[in-house]
Amino acid sequence: MIVRSFKDIEGTDRHVKAKSGTWESKRIVLAKERVGFSLHETTLYAGTETSMWYANHIEAVLCVEGEAELTNDETGEKYTITPGTMYLLDGHEKHTMRIKEDFRCVCVFNPPVTGREDHDENGVYPLLTEPESEPETV
Repeated sequence: MIVRSFKDIEGTDRHVKAKSGTWESKRIVLAKERVGFSLHETTLYAGTETSMWYANHIEAVLCVEGEAELTNDETGEKYTITPGTMYLLDGHEKHTMRIKEDFRCVCVFNPPVTGREDHDENGVYPLLTEPESEPETV
């Protein structure tokens, strides 16, 4: 059993800030736990725009605070995302988030991320793997 809080991981290597400066993510469950998914709390900052394409992952996102406009870059469809709204990128859709108010969400990735990922020039997380070792029990 693993029990940890987001407060426990603040300032550690699990607390990742994007090179772009548009978001930060607290990655509470990672690939090293070997449970088949990763779980994050991510905050995207008001007034920013981030284009993403999870070519290697499926992501589910549940908004818990703030407001954003989600655009499916492949179809042009736009959605307003507010607390209690979930979106699932089950088709590896290219998408853009335009953040109206600081946007805090809980995200689940499959396959799980390692915690070292950041978006590349195409908005993609690379598919990284963990070396064979025992899971961490912070």
